[in-house]
Amino acid sequence: MTFITRFAPSPTGPLHLGHAYSALLAHDMARDAAGQFLLRIDDLDQSRARPGWEEQIYEDLHWLGITWNGAVRKQSAHFDAYRATLDQLRNMGLTYECTCTRRDIEAAANAPQEGVPQFGPDGRVYPGTCRHAHHMAQDATCTRLNMEKACAIALPLTFTESGPLHAGDHTLNAETLMTHVGDVVLSRRNMAASYHLSVVLDDAATQVSHVIRGADLFEATAIHVLLQALLKLPTPHYHHHDLIRDAAGKRLAKRDDARAIAKYRAEGASPADIRAMVGL
Repeated sequence: MTFITRFAPSPTGPLHLGHAYSALLAHDMARDAAGQFLLRIDDLDQSRARPGWEEQIYEDLHWLGITWNGAVRKQSAHFDAYRATLDQLRNMGLTYECTCTRRDIEAAANAPQEGVPQFGPDGRVYPGTCRHAHHMAQDATCTRLNMEKACAIALPLTFTESGPLHAGDHTLNAETLMTHVGDVVLSRRNMAASYHLSVVLDDAATQVSHVIRGADLFEATAIHVLLQALLKLPTPHYHHHDLIRDAAGKRLAKRDDARAIAKYRAEGASPADIRAMVGL
């Protein structure tokens, strides 16, 4: 099997040191294994994606010495495939239409009779308000996965992780998925697919064998492995790396322009300097 990794930034702001670390690590691991490194532009949210940020992604990666195999895959070119897969899951009876707004979900979470659902990898764990309501698609704010039905069909499942914090084999637990993850969003009214559904389809379409990404996405892996099983797609090997943080211990975000790669370039830093800053 060919060793294939990918880097999948969103063109919604500047790449920072955390992005550099993730891209360099995935690139180096692929090259060390005589494999392939792919670049994907995750422009699923067209309301926030900007051509200028996309061009800067290419410039920053080239400057870092990162090269990729084949053409760049852009999510915006595959909306029809996402919608077709969503229809497939609907036809399997695994989804339902939800009319709840974020305000509705917060209100349900704060109501004494509902208890307080925990936060999970998809944000606030959905309390299931619309699970049996039979709303029409045109009235919905989003389409959700019925986690109970999905677990009944797909489990048991395991995946392998080699990252420093969670290395080993992990088994998906139905009770944990239903309680701590809940009925995740698969598509919103103004988007062809959610992050979870799109990345599963993208990784499968490009035959990614090793997913290299930040430790903040480790909990989402259970959702992705479950979707892979439901759609009969292969499950890659996962490696969730440590996050690059600032002096206060806070993880870097795109709004943190002070650590943008372009700023370091403008100040005269070299690609070797960036590698040293991120510990490579």
